[in-house]
Amino acid sequence: MSDRHWISRRVFAGGALVLALDAERGFAQGFAGLGMNGTGFAPVVPGKTIVFPADHGAHPNYRIEWWYVTANLVDSTGAAYGAQWTLFRQAMHPGAQQEGWANQQIWMGHAAVTRADTHRFSETFARGGVGQAGTEATPFRAWIDAWQMRGLDGMRNDTLAPLELNAAGANFAYALRLDADHALVLQGEAGYSRKSERGQASYYFSQPYFKATGSVTIDDRPVDVSGLAWMDREWSSQPLAPDQTGWDWLSLHFNSGEKLMLFRLRQSDGNNYISGKWFLPNGEARQVASTDITMTPTASTEIAGRKIPTGWDIAIPALVLSISCLPLNAKSWMGTSFPYWEGPIRFAGSHSGVGYLEMTGY
Repeated sequence: MSDRHWISRRVFAGGALVLALDAERGFAQGFAGLGMNGTGFAPVVPGKTIVFPADHGAHPNYRIEWWYVTANLVDSTGAAYGAQWTLFRQAMHPGAQQEGWANQQIWMGHAAVTRADTHRFSETFARGGVGQAGTEATPFRAWIDAWQMRGLDGMRNDTLAPLELNAAGANFAYALRLDADHALVLQGEAGYSRKSERGQASYYFSQPYFKATGSVTIDDRPVDVSGLAWMDREWSSQPLAPDQTGWDWLSLHFNSGEKLMLFRLRQSDGNNYISGKWFLPNGEARQVASTDITMTPTASTEIAGRKIPTGWDIAIPALVLSISCLPLNAKSWMGTSFPYWEGPIRFAGSHSGVGYLEMTGY
């Protein structure tokens, strides 16, 4: 399988569609087929109003979407852990939704836990239309098999909290409660997130203010944990341009209370598309000009025959920000059907804190 076939949570849908239809044709159209034309699916256009609770649920008229949570956790001794929970939906073709096993929706789940000395992951697949996986907007629930993210009593639609989150795989499990005292935040321009200068985009909102409590179990040894979590919700029909070969994405929790989302979409001509958003402790936000963001790889790790940039320097002069990021575990490789790198990181410099890093296309 060539490098162009590598895929992550943000590319499952396009990849699954390509594998089902015409792999060589599709993979020539942007990373993992996400540059494929979305004709027949609903378009992503500026000006849409994101509405809750409706937009907590699925959008089957769009080709792809995901519900994604990462958590930076510590136990009573201060040992660090990471947890990831992701549900993807893929529409194999546009049109009216079919019943039962004829339903065109494909679902995939990824779960992982990370510690400095180990990284465990699992994946599962389901067909739509038979109740094995799906989402409900009210009361909120997203699930695949026994993995689920669901609203608890008193959940507010504007904060999507409190939530219960759980998953399990071979020799690991976690069960977390997520609370938040700030509203969900819209990425990009009021939820319209540009992915290129040529019209590719998604609808995108986040909950970067989650506080997490619960337990992580590795090799039948449970530990109580607490920390910070981040949720992303995104949906689109053609999020990438055909020449975009992969991306580097970070969600950062600053010890001073601020949050930062950054992504760099790598283009074959070297003119990478960069975007960022800065969130204050009170929930206010500002878009960061792409020309003011520098993302520089500083160290790499050899994994599965690939050279992965696991160390990064980030500079944003407008925020007087200059930090260096290092992974908790440089071997945080998601060796799933479509492998990628994703794991917890820490950073220091002008600011310090923790976060998550995802990298595709290497």
